[in-house]
Amino acid sequence: MSAYQAPLKDIRFTLNQICDLEGTLTLPKFADTDGDTANAVLEEAGRLAAGILAPLNRQGDTQGATLANGVVTTPDGFREAYAAFRDGGWNGIPFDPEFGGMGLPISIANACAELWNSANMGFALCPMLTQGAIDAIGAHGSDALKEIYLENLVTGQWTGTMNLTEPQAGSDVGALRSRAEPAADGTWRIKGQKIFISYGEHDYTDNIIHLVLARTPDSPEGTRGISLFVVPKFLVNDDGSLGQRNDLRCINLEEKLGIHASPTAVMSFGDNEGAVGYMLGEENKGMRCMFTMMNTARLAVGIEGLAIAEGAYQHAVAYALERRQGKAIGATEPGSSAIVEHADVRRMLMTMKAQIDAMRALCYVNGQALDMARQHVDEDQRAWYGQLAELLTPLSKAWCTDLGCEVASLGVQVHGGMGFIEETGAAQYFRDARIAPIYEGTNGIQALDLVMRKLTMAGGEVVTKYLAEMRDLDGALADGGPDFAKTRANLTTALDSLEEASTWLLRTMAEDPNGVAAGASPYLRMFGLTVGGYLIAKGGLAAAKLSGEVDADAPFLAGRVATARFYGEQLLPQAPALLPAVTAGAAPLFAIAAEQLVN
Repeated sequence: MSAYQAPLKDIRFTLNQICDLEGTLTLPKFADTDGDTANAVLEEAGRLAAGILAPLNRQGDTQGATLANGVVTTPDGFREAYAAFRDGGWNGIPFDPEFGGMGLPISIANACAELWNSANMGFALCPMLTQGAIDAIGAHGSDALKEIYLENLVTGQWTGTMNLTEPQAGSDVGALRSRAEPAADGTWRIKGQKIFISYGEHDYTDNIIHLVLARTPDSPEGTRGISLFVVPKFLVNDDGSLGQRNDLRCINLEEKLGIHASPTAVMSFGDNEGAVGYMLGEENKGMRCMFTMMNTARLAVGIEGLAIAEGAYQHAVAYALERRQGKAIGATEPGSSAIVEHADVRRMLMTMKAQIDAMRALCYVNGQALDMARQHVDEDQRAWYGQLAELLTPLSKAWCTDLGCEVASLGVQVHGGMGFIEETGAAQYFRDARIAPIYEGTNGIQALDLVMRKLTMAGGEVVTKYLAEMRDLDGALADGGPDFAKTRANLTTALDSLEEASTWLLRTMAEDPNGVAAGASPYLRMFGLTVGGYLIAKGGLAAAKLSGEVDADAPFLAGRVATARFYGEQLLPQAPALLPAVTAGAAPLFAIAAEQLVN
């Protein structure tokens, strides 16, 4: 396997030229942070990724996590890697210094998360879930819960999990059966079983804090009757020390397609007297609390898609530069050519590179919107950025994880037959990537969320406003000259088609909701392609402008321009082609009876 290299040039370029990190750092919340600090954090995060996490990636895949006598052991080296991660304070990047965090922007935290997931996704899942638990407890926990749990979670002394899924429920969370009975001491006793719990049990930390959805007695049916509980592996004494083991255990580890280093647990709560839990937020309002955690996780999973694509791309490029086979058209040197010189291999690599640049821009802009929504001094700006973050989250999660699979698949294809052989490492990226479109609400659910909830925000005005923002790039593209002429035309066509699709969906929603649902997934892809085209074009224009400066990194900037052009000319035209699929209605899907689907 090739050695992972932190793509710090591309990360900095995206943060500074597309996301306006400098503007984010002017917010009062980040007064003590400057560009030099951000660069230093990224440098150190890159060292951790390349020097400690990446060398363990293959080990984690082949060895995997194991369960014996109720004890989970992670692969060799992973426990020590987590200790280095914890001792470096990396778990607390975006969190309040009051609880041991660094207090840095989400934008920077997301960039670091990309590095760690590219290097070792099986490892990086653990802190991702802990950070979601921190958000939920911070937003909805009582002062007592915050005092007991936040500092230990922020510093990484303890880790957190999300316990939603049950065998009979799947994505239909409203069908869960786990129960919570009130106890005389004001706590609750949790009983039930959860599946697919990432890092539900492990050997990194002394305590694991489970956030568990369950029903209280006489609660309403469906999601309206769900409450959220903090259920620690070990109860915490009044002095902060760990007390008795709670009534919960890992009864199995799932055998998975990929991410073998991550222990995906089947968790049993309350085999005896019941696991002690503490209600988080209000009774029957658990979904509201959980969505605080889940929305954080959805962007984080989008970053997983981006990250795994970057890892697969680096692997494919290294192979294409070394592997010699056939003679490229027009080649004059003796012997076989490196396969990177063959047109179709170059097409695959450029497709991978351009999609990664677009995905990175989308995820980072999504993170910047969250920073602005939480920290901007102007109330109207906070409201707008909050809406923008809501709009972009299903795009980040679904479009980027779909592309993560596609890019990883192209990585296997670049390797040819050797890509199908495990020892080359290309297949691991493909296997690891496949879970991300399923995590935190499948991508079909994300598409429905985009159409049914996000498109309809403010009667469609949020989408209209963002379309207008994207159209405002037209003048700059015109000024960009011939290099951006085709991109300009293609972006205009894509925006026109996206606007038409949005109008059709809004108009059709009341009269034919199933037809709207049928068009949701192609609409999400259309939206992602278009936003990606807008953001990568914005970056290409910035690179062209910077290339004229003294001491400019000419090769890097020329590559950014070329990649933006490739996206705008080769990939962006796919967006308007999806319009007929968006507006076709449900008839093409249901023209065949369900029983006729069987051969």
